[in-house]
Amino acid sequence: MSDAELVLRSTRVITPEGTRAASVLVSAGKITAVLGYDAEVPSGARLEDLGDDVLLPGLVDTHVHVNDPGRTEWEGFWTATRAAAAGGITTLVDMPLNSLPPTTTVDNLRVKQQVAADKAHIDVGFWGGALPDNVKDLRPLHEAGVFGFKAFLSPSGVDEFPHLERDPLARSMAEIAAFDGLLIVHAEDPHLLASAPQQPGPKYTDFLASRPRDAEDTAIAQLIREAKALRARVHVLHLSSSDALPLIAEAKADGVRVTVETCPHYLTLTAEEVPDGASEFKCCPPIRESANQDLLWQALAEGTIDCIVTDHSPSTADLKTDDFATAWGGISGLQLSLAAVWTEARKRGHGLEDVVRWMSARTAELVGLDDRKGAIEAGRDADFAVLAPDETFTVDPAALQHRNRVTAYAGKTLYGVVKSTWLRGERIVADGEFTDPKGRLLTRTD
Repeated sequence: MSDAELVLRSTRVITPEGTRAASVLVSAGKITAVLGYDAEVPSGARLEDLGDDVLLPGLVDTHVHVNDPGRTEWEGFWTATRAAAAGGITTLVDMPLNSLPPTTTVDNLRVKQQVAADKAHIDVGFWGGALPDNVKDLRPLHEAGVFGFKAFLSPSGVDEFPHLERDPLARSMAEIAAFDGLLIVHAEDPHLLASAPQQPGPKYTDFLASRPRDAEDTAIAQLIREAKALRARVHVLHLSSSDALPLIAEAKADGVRVTVETCPHYLTLTAEEVPDGASEFKCCPPIRESANQDLLWQALAEGTIDCIVTDHSPSTADLKTDDFATAWGGISGLQLSLAAVWTEARKRGHGLEDVVRWMSARTAELVGLDDRKGAIEAGRDADFAVLAPDETFTVDPAALQHRNRVTAYAGKTLYGVVKSTWLRGERIVADGEFTDPKGRLLTRTD
């Protein structure tokens, strides 16, 4: 402990054992000890006294579309990672689409890593993609260090990333299961989507009817059947339908290796409040009714849903037209996810320890980073967010770091102001001021 370079002291430090007053010692980018609040500061160490602001582990967001390269006008590693840092996120895992090329071969992965290398303000890892024709590429991608493989069961919205019908899904899952990899799935049934009423125009109720719950429920049931048969590890992305929860709970109880995420927009926004023509609220699956939201929160509390991620999926503003049928579907959430979730969680009687579990500990565990991310304890990376949980702010799109400042949260007052964010013991943002990029590229094999 005598070699500590930095001590962060707060009356409220969130640790795996609970929240307590503590001094956190840091050396060479790692947490070396979590001591009592009044512990003596080692000689030569710098003390940062945070007062009553909460020190929590940096968040780990495992569902982010950075879109770089190829659609960098939608987003990019520089802007996405700045937005993440501003919101207390210190690690993200980038989805294999909507960049060009998609991360579906090792060569394409290398292209993306090269683009990200000098632009990342936080640590960045990568998902691979599973397509109908790239089963041969899955093991090489796994060996190259991707954290798992993304697949769609319905059209993805971009031609270069086609979805998997039943047989290609089974082939991809069998190959991934052979090396005990992780398959993460956008689960909506394409046939039920095709048969749903398709009414273009500005009415949100028409869009909601076009993405019915049973499309999610049916696809999740298929995914669980395949996973059970192959003993495969699968993860359900961005769950919005509460009707699927009993099926998921039963599968977990039966030992199926399935985990589930949901997103801040499903937990904090409701269909009833979406104005007609306001496609900044459009995402797929869609934001559903308030009664559905209540059940998602209950499932989080019970553990049926494992974690919360943003599914940050931005586009240029011109693609967010007032026609819900043709507007780009995606919500930008990196900078606001912690505050949005905390605002709703506190109303429902949850504490910051719950939020940290859902947005840091369990996401780190999902991608196998729980030996170095996701908790304030000795041996982990010294990644932190400093939060004033009782302070509020009103969302001003002009203050966002996202490349395209379109947000469904505009004008909302949220609890939880991120005062500073730290990566491996270095403060990378404080009061809106950023350092040069200090993020590293992560692989599963590190």
